Amino acid sequence: MLQVAFTVHPAMSFGDTLQAANALIVGASQGIGLGFVRQLLSDQRYSRIYATYRNPERADALFALQKEHPRLQCVPLDLTDEGQIEGAIATLQPTTPQLHLVLSCVGLLHEGDLQPEKSLRQLNADQLLRYFQVNSIGAALLAKHCLPLLKHSQPSVLAAISAKIGSIGDNQLGGWYGYRASKAALNMLFRTAAVEYSRKSPKTILALLHPGTTDTQLSQPFQRGVPPEKLFPVERTVAQLMAVIEQLEPADSGEFFSWDGSRLPW
Repeated sequence: MLQVAFTVHPAMSFGDTLQAANALIVGASQGIGLGFVRQLLSDQRYSRIYATYRNPERADALFALQKEHPRLQCVPLDLTDEGQIEGAIATLQPTTPQLHLVLSCVGLLHEGDLQPEKSLRQLNADQLLRYFQVNSIGAALLAKHCLPLLKHSQPSVLAAISAKIGSIGDNQLGGWYGYRASKAALNMLFRTAAVEYSRKSPKTILALLHPGTTDTQLSQPFQRGVPPEKLFPVERTVAQLMAVIEQLEPADSGEFFSWDGSRLPW
């Protein structure tokens, strides 16, 4: 009987393919986004890095990096304004028709009078809309407008910083209605976009990333009860998330990952 041997080729991870890559980091003026910019600047596999900021008065550290690194270009962008998203993509498209890594690092937990709700009586329609506008809708619109630049013959990744607190299956404590719900909505939007990308841009992997509690302005008011070993400096968070990103394979598209690479429940 004729025996036919089949060679099984393991799927290549995103990190295995990186060379002369172009990246876009959205929300890069501070915190995790700025940390990603620093990480990518130290990685010679990335030839061009675009980094967006909303408020120039809070982007001094980002501008300083731009002066030191010709590979870095800063782009103004408010992710809650679709016109600005479209305009930013149009700005870089003539010189960079392909992107290989797009990271959405924009997130809102508190600002001014907007604070995480502890009970139903604190719910406010305007504040709920603000949570969704920043944490959910902007990233979905980014996925919409980045599709042409991610659709090419090389592997690419589109990822967004989510949060374990957005897991419906993991919710045992309640509270923080707007933040939880907006992150859950982000997860569903990206999960759905991954299905469409699989048809239109099959080499693009979409992923949702939980960074763990990181020492940033977003978490500072809520760090008191966090054990020191579970409060990550930005550099550690970025290194951990980059390790997860580089291990992504096509079959992982649309999944929700924790900082250690484990999959989180929806």
